[in-house]
Amino acid sequence: MINIKPVKALLILEDGSIYKGWSFSQPDTVYGEVVFNTGMTGYQEILTDPSYSGQIINFTYPEFGNTGINNDDNESLHPSAKGVILKNISKTTSSWRNKESIIDYLLKNKILMIFGVDTRKLTKHLRDKGAMNCVISNLNLDIDNLKNHLKKIPKMQGLNLVDSVTTKYSYSVNLKKQIQWNEWRKGEIFLKENGKNLLIVLIDFGTKNSILECLLYYSCKVIVVPSNISFEVIKRISPDGILLSNGPGDPATVNYSKDLIQKIIELDIPIFGICMGHQLLSLALGCQTYKLKFGHRGLNHPCGYNQHSFITSQNHGFAVSIGQLDNNDSMISEHFNLNDLTLAGLSIRKQPIFSVQYHPEAGPGPHDNTYLFKSFIDLVRNNKIYNKKNIN
Repeated sequence: MINIKPVKALLILEDGSIYKGWSFSQPDTVYGEVVFNTGMTGYQEILTDPSYSGQIINFTYPEFGNTGINNDDNESLHPSAKGVILKNISKTTSSWRNKESIIDYLLKNKILMIFGVDTRKLTKHLRDKGAMNCVISNLNLDIDNLKNHLKKIPKMQGLNLVDSVTTKYSYSVNLKKQIQWNEWRKGEIFLKENGKNLLIVLIDFGTKNSILECLLYYSCKVIVVPSNISFEVIKRISPDGILLSNGPGDPATVNYSKDLIQKIIELDIPIFGICMGHQLLSLALGCQTYKLKFGHRGLNHPCGYNQHSFITSQNHGFAVSIGQLDNNDSMISEHFNLNDLTLAGLSIRKQPIFSVQYHPEAGPGPHDNTYLFKSFIDLVRNNKIYNKKNIN
């Protein structure tokens, strides 16, 4: 790997901006929406987060690949990102958990890289002009030809990418599988029994392994189901609670979820929505979503409510419009991103339902908000006890 020689590569943005760099990748050309992540760590989790499906990630932190790739930090079985834009890429690794170099990993998974780019300058440009489509190529260096093809690439707004990342079959997740995922952490997890005898259905719009970990931490039984699962099947499963996961693309295009979630709400069981799940829940409640100028992607986004603030991990390009919530007495929406005051979460006054726009499971990121999983499990358990008493 060390003897691989870099070849010239081009990055061209939709607005005509051109960046020149180098690449170790096999000759290729990829198109997608270019977005930036401001995190200083966690590139393995970011690359394997299904929410990045169809996107090319610009990493603002100048060093990339120093700790290699390990067997523990993947958020899904396969990476979803189309390409990466880097300042420096490391040929050597320094981590006791390292199993593979980042260059070998990118090559194996056919993720096109371009490095030697001033990624912070590019980030400032995207903040000014907004997220847009781009092309990376180390195969075709004909600028005019690449620009012409780039014009034909569809925008992220209007794309349903959930269908490409959701599980095709329902499956249950148990203790044995989870230890296999995180052998080095087995002494830290599965210590709680708050969720013992509770059945949680996780509707997979592009879920991360970290979300499953947080549920299994409380000894819940978890069944993961496809995004297009029928309401009748969910009724037959008879879950104690439902989690709506994160996922990629435009939430407004996942049309089938609206009717499903509306029917689930009528079951009057606890529902917890995360990121895409928050947006789809909001759509089912009559709200609307819109595309952010450049999205929120990183590990240090401040959010707050009722004079409390905390740091969150975020990854989304769409948000829920606050307008529909202003005159809705059934929903509480005093939960905002403190950078731009976009909606960061909501809850239903008379039902055990809440959601957040950020990632409380982190992976990567701060753990300020992992308490939300405990809150959800407590809500599920108390709701089950209450219903059992009423039946008796």
